[in-house]
Amino acid sequence: MSDKYQYNKKDQELALGNDELICAHLGDEYEKFLGAVIPPLFQNSLHVHPTVEAMWDPEPGTFRYARVSNPTVDIFERKVAALERTERAVAFGSGMGAITGCILAAVSCGGHFVGVEGMYGPTRTFVTDFFPKIGVEATYITGSCLEELKAALKPNTQCIYLESPTSVALRMQDLAAIAAIAKERGIPTIIDNSWASPIYQKPHLLGIDMVAHTVSKYIGGHSDIVAGIACGSDEWMTKVAKVREIYGSMLGPFEAWLAIRGLRTLPVRLKASMAAGLKVARFLEQHPQVERVIYPGLESHPDFAIGQKQLSGYGSLMSFLPKGDIEQIKAFANRLTWFKLGVSWGGFESLITVSRHNPTPEEQERRGVYPGLVRIYVGLEDVEVLIEDLDSSLKQIV
Repeated sequence: MSDKYQYNKKDQELALGNDELICAHLGDEYEKFLGAVIPPLFQNSLHVHPTVEAMWDPEPGTFRYARVSNPTVDIFERKVAALERTERAVAFGSGMGAITGCILAAVSCGGHFVGVEGMYGPTRTFVTDFFPKIGVEATYITGSCLEELKAALKPNTQCIYLESPTSVALRMQDLAAIAAIAKERGIPTIIDNSWASPIYQKPHLLGIDMVAHTVSKYIGGHSDIVAGIACGSDEWMTKVAKVREIYGSMLGPFEAWLAIRGLRTLPVRLKASMAAGLKVARFLEQHPQVERVIYPGLESHPDFAIGQKQLSGYGSLMSFLPKGDIEQIKAFANRLTWFKLGVSWGGFESLITVSRHNPTPEEQERRGVYPGLVRIYVGLEDVEVLIEDLDSSLKQIV
């Protein structure tokens, strides 16, 4: 970690690896904030300086303008950087801001991008719609075959983009093996780590260069903020921060304050999510009205062995395919009481979505998605009540 990002002694000790202490206390600095248990919200757009010289050449750790930096955002960034075991983190106004910030820091006109087929839909839209405007070519891979990855790489490949597990199909990639291939060729790697959170997967320790999160999910945890964050080396995050500054996608201080609140309970919430998620996944797997369940914590998952190597736990987002046609599946979802129809996840409430996509057989094979695929997020309600809700509606499929 460079001198610029060396903070007080307590921060350095916490950053050695205790995730619970990082979430609860790193960056709080009681002595600096008049003994306040919760650091104050710096809801200001600018900071003034004592002299012209100080304004021209500010000391490390000082602040100037909120489009570039803010004390509340800084605390949030320090916590997440420590959780991911990276030198620095850069917070954005949305998860897509963090993802595109990392990608734009890596690619340039004339370059080539390799990404996994099952990446988050808006990320793929960004690649499909925006890359032609800046002269970048894209190739998609399943991510499950290292030889396929090697064959996809070109002399001008500037980035390998991963998402493990992927958004709907929940397929995983062998991060350490892919990082080794990339480093041998000098190609930076990026991953969307939202599903696992920085608690259950630390891609940077496996060799991945940049790690992005949609903070609106597990980190925020209360369905009341839209935010994102990117983590990596000082070198890469300086480039990412420049993209953020120029594109004006800085995280606001109030959202950062809420995200810090979310971090304080993240380890506890994830333990509850994993326990409930495993219980629901096992229930669905044995249900007679369910065709298949896609959940990395089940031994039946095709990438279960990879998950055992690189995940220390599992969330509660999963997909499954009920029996019946699309009208029966829609009716199943509409009957549910406690699983609300909604596109997000990671908060306290249980959610369900039904895929509108009608994939071709080739897409089903490459992307692991199927017509009528249902995605559910198991929230923090009583898990037995949630199981009864699912069971009652599934039994009405005929």
